[in-house]
Amino acid sequence: MSRASGSTASGRVAAGWAELAGGRWHDARASFEKALADAETPAALEGLSWAAWWLDDAATVFDARARAYRLYRREGDAPAAARMATWLAADQLDFRGAAAVARGWLQRAHRLLDGLDPGPDHGWLAFHDGYIAHAYADGAETIERAVYAADIGRRFGVADLEMLGLALEGSALVSRGEVGQGMRRLDEATAIALEGEATIPISGAWACCFLVSACTAASDYERAFEWCDRIAEFAERYGSRYMLAFCRAEYGTVHLWRGRWAEAESVLESSLDDFSRSRPAWVESPLLGLAELRRRQGRHAEMNGLLDRASASPAAQMCRARAALDRGETRRAADLVERLLRQLPQERRLDRVPALQLLIDARLARGELDEAAAALGAVREAERVTGTAPLRAGADLAEGMLAAAGGDHDRARPLLEDAVDRFERAGGPFDAARARIELASSLVALGRGDAARHEAATALRALRELGAVVDAERAQRLFDATSSDPATGHPGLTARERQVLRLVCGGLTNRQIAERLVVSEHTVHRHITNTLRKLGLHSRTAAAAYAVRSGLLDDNGS
Repeated sequence: MSRASGSTASGRVAAGWAELAGGRWHDARASFEKALADAETPAALEGLSWAAWWLDDAATVFDARARAYRLYRREGDAPAAARMATWLAADQLDFRGAAAVARGWLQRAHRLLDGLDPGPDHGWLAFHDGYIAHAYADGAETIERAVYAADIGRRFGVADLEMLGLALEGSALVSRGEVGQGMRRLDEATAIALEGEATIPISGAWACCFLVSACTAASDYERAFEWCDRIAEFAERYGSRYMLAFCRAEYGTVHLWRGRWAEAESVLESSLDDFSRSRPAWVESPLLGLAELRRRQGRHAEMNGLLDRASASPAAQMCRARAALDRGETRRAADLVERLLRQLPQERRLDRVPALQLLIDARLARGELDEAAAALGAVREAERVTGTAPLRAGADLAEGMLAAAGGDHDRARPLLEDAVDRFERAGGPFDAARARIELASSLVALGRGDAARHEAATALRALRELGAVVDAERAQRLFDATSSDPATGHPGLTARERQVLRLVCGGLTNRQIAERLVVSEHTVHRHITNTLRKLGLHSRTAAAAYAVRSGLLDDNGS
């Protein structure tokens, strides 16, 4: 290569990097390809890999980075080769979800950098090490690597590294329940991101993504929505289908919470399409968001089809467990949730809360009050350190349901009222309606039929407006029970079913009823399941409340 052609190639590489900085991806690609036509250099290949990354051209990303890696190694530039190995690891996760291959590339980067003086490439490697550790719930490793990455960023003036190290540390702290400290790290990271000092444009958006995910984990939906708007602005400005897909998936979660289910469906379907085109490894989030929406809508065939496309991730297991509980398969629901909880480390407090809340529902449906109480203790602990209104409302709902299942409706009533009020103030109409159903059941048991009928009617109206078919049916059955005339007769319960129902009204657990009647717990559970089916009600508490109001157990022959 002549000196003139080398100078031309160098100028085109510089022009390509300038186009990248301006977000002109097609122009950048053209500049790098022209430079490569003059001479194949690792710098031109590295630039081309970034242009292709933004254009969602995975084949070119992998090819260009691998060639740059080999050329940097041939030239003896170990830090640059390590940089390429690190980004190839990120690409394996990003485009293919290939964690094992990603770890292999990170090990290559470690081998190249070991023994060299610390520099920015050490920081990037630390960040990606921490990112993988976070994905696999190794909180201590995540925080150690994140702190190191942020420190390297400060020492060498690399704003990208500082913000991403802070964001990763903050995300790990929030998942452990250290929400205040974690959010402070995330706020600092996003402040740096908004200053626009990032060398790699995607870094600022990534930092905001960590914040959005942390907000969602802490059920801080309003804050998550606001930050999604910022990321969406970034995605629109830079034409990133990948970032737009992430935003739409998070928007879907927020819209689902807010009761805007048509909007949730639209953005989740768009996110699924975006990810399918640009990052197939990321499709699971919108896929499972849609599955949960279909479950609530009673569209079970579609839900099952979506779940069949998903892996055995925690979110997929949760949806399957909720669907099992909808069908009255309480043992399967409990088994699925317990299996999931065994996989989630104790330190990931916020990640465990939804599963624990569902386990409480399953245990209460089975009359296993002691086991439900144990799960409630863990939920309350997480709620105390987090303090967001939706988590507090969920804990109040669970505790109120537990008190009602034990026959203490005087204690259950204020807890359930608080749950309704907190869910409504937090903008969660679906969860508020579900809490109203439980409140109506306790009000019936307390002899406050008019108030119970009002709560059941309000829940029914809200659930119908949402299109929540499964829960609307439960609200309808309860409303019918609160409105029925006791003189019209009662469903045909057997003497044993009445006997078991009387003990349920007394607050006894399945185990205690089994001991009292000298039968197995399985037999007790079967009697209760048959009773609920005959009464057309959804829970032990509702059945007990109906029995008290209607005089179902007043007959001496029962």
